[in-house]
Amino acid sequence: MRKKGYEVGGRHVFEDLGVPNADEHVIKAQLAYKIDTILKQRRLTQREAAALFGVRQPDISKMLRGAFRQFSMERLLRFLVRLDHDVDIVVRPHRAKTYAAALHVS
Repeated sequence: MRKKGYEVGGRHVFEDLGVPNADEHVIKAQLAYKIDTILKQRRLTQREAAALFGVRQPDISKMLRGAFRQFSMERLLRFLVRLDHDVDIVVRPHRAKTYAAALHVS
């Protein structure tokens, strides 16, 4: 039986795929995941979320399936605020010498 070969990815999938602005896509994906998690916790439907965010339900569906290019990071942050969550942006000097400075969502 022959084993299939595989390649170990880098820092994140968008970078590995050669997507322009890969860091931005990673942050958007993390924000969309947070939004999805909160929607599930609150048992909100996509229709209810769309009304809350002021967008159409199909746009919510697309966002939750990973098609979030139409939404800016700022807009995704506003969605979190609409879900009654505080959003803190912290800027601090980068200290690690082993990797480059980066954006993070926690």
